[in-house]
Amino acid sequence: MAQARDRDDVSDRIAGATAAEISESVRDLVDRGELAPGDHLPSVRALAARLGVNRNTVLAAYRSLVTARIAITGGRTGTTVLGPAQNPDEGFTAGTVLRDIGSGNPDAAHLPDLAAAFAGVEPAHVLYGESVIDPALAEWATEWIAADHPRPFRLSITAGAVDAVERLLAQSLVQGDRVGLEDPCFLSSIHTARLAGYAPVAIPVDREGMTVEGLRTALESGARAIICTPRAHNPTGVGISAARAMALREVLAEHPHVLIVEDDHFSLLSTTPYSSIIAPTHHRWALVRSVSKFLGPDMRLAVTASDPVTANRLALRLSPGTMWVSHVMQRLAAGMLRDTATQNLIADSGAHYAARNRAFVALLAERGVHAQGDDGLNVWVDVQGDTAEAARRLALRGWLARSGAEFALDQDGSTSDSHLRLTVHDLDEADTQRLVEDLATAIAGVRATGEGA
Repeated sequence: MAQARDRDDVSDRIAGATAAEISESVRDLVDRGELAPGDHLPSVRALAARLGVNRNTVLAAYRSLVTARIAITGGRTGTTVLGPAQNPDEGFTAGTVLRDIGSGNPDAAHLPDLAAAFAGVEPAHVLYGESVIDPALAEWATEWIAADHPRPFRLSITAGAVDAVERLLAQSLVQGDRVGLEDPCFLSSIHTARLAGYAPVAIPVDREGMTVEGLRTALESGARAIICTPRAHNPTGVGISAARAMALREVLAEHPHVLIVEDDHFSLLSTTPYSSIIAPTHHRWALVRSVSKFLGPDMRLAVTASDPVTANRLALRLSPGTMWVSHVMQRLAAGMLRDTATQNLIADSGAHYAARNRAFVALLAERGVHAQGDDGLNVWVDVQGDTAEAARRLALRGWLARSGAEFALDQDGSTSDSHLRLTVHDLDEADTQRLVEDLATAIAGVRATGEGA
C-alpha cells in the first residue's frame, strides 16, 4: 500500500454540494490516481466546513464510498481509500503446491458422465423471440418446486444461482439499499452485494440457521431484501430447523413486501429436510435451486420459482431477444435429471458427502477439536484461536486451508475468524488420518501460544 498522504493535501480536491456530488468527486479522484490506496480523506467535520454543507451530507457521501468498497472507515484513523479489491472466491487456489482443502468443490468422481448425457441430447435451433425455457426442463422443475411450494409461482432459468441472486436483487434494489445476509456468509453473496453498491446487514447464524433476533434487527434497519440458505449453509453446513423457520416467518409476516431469496444450492444432495422461511402469504419471494453441485459446476444453470411480480421483473432481464440460458444446456440438464442412473448417483453422492464429513468430525472430536459438518460439502472447524496461525501451521505440513474470516460479514462481531472451512470429502483414508493429526497438532499449538500470551 502506498504511503498515506496527509488529509489536508487532498481536502481541496474534493468538491460538491450533495452527498452524491461529493461521493462522485472522490471516485473521480481515485479513478484518476490523484487519491491512492492508503490516502486519508478529510474528517467529516473539516470537509463539511470547507464545502459549506451539513456534516450529515459528508457522512452520507462517505458511507456510500464505504458501501462501494472505495474507502474504509477505521474509527480514529478516519476514512481511508482502498486499493483494488482482493476478494476471496470459491474454488481451487491457483499456483499452490500445497494440498488444497479449502476449495469447496464437489467430488468429480461423484458427478454424472457428461459424454453419455450429451449423446441423449437432440439439438435444435432456437431463434430470437421463442420461449426462453425448454419445455422438458420446465415440466420437471415445476413438479420439483411444487412439492415444496404448493402455491402459484412462475419459473425462470438463469446461468447459475449466483446469476439468479444478482438479477433478483437488481430488479428490486438500488444502490445504497440494505440487504440482509447471513453471517458467516457465502462468498458470492458478499461480492454481489458489495459490487452492486448495496449495504449488507449481517444476520448471525447459529446451529438452527439464521437467527430470529438477527432477522428482526435487519428488517428494523430497513433491509429491503433477505438472502437465506435453508440448508447446507456455506460455510457452516447448518440447516434451518422447522421450529426456526416458523419463528422467522412470524417476524417476516410484518414485512410481506420485503424480497426473500432462498438459495437452496445443495437441494437434491441434502440430507437435511427443507424448511422454508417463505410463508404462503408472503408477497415477494424467490426460491433458487442450482444444478452445479450435483450435475457439475460447469453446468451453469439454476431454476428459480418466484411470485408473479418478481418473475415479471426477472423476465425483463432474461428476455427472448438477449439473455436466455442456452437451450442445449437446458435439454442436457433435463435429460440427466430424468435419468434413473443419474438420480441414483445424486442420492449416493449426497450420502457420500454426509458420511465423509461426519467421519472427519468424529475423528477430530476424539482429539478434542470441535467441528461441524451437518450438511453440504464442507466442515467448519473451531480453532478457538488465531486461524491465520492455524492455517500457517497447516501449510508447513503441506495443507492449504481456508480461513473462516473470509466468510465474515461483520468483522467486529463475527466468530468466523476463529474457524477454518475445510473440504475433506475427497480425501482417502490415509490422507484423512494425516490431516486429522496435522490439524489437531496445529490447533494445539495455536491454543498453547494463545494461553501463553
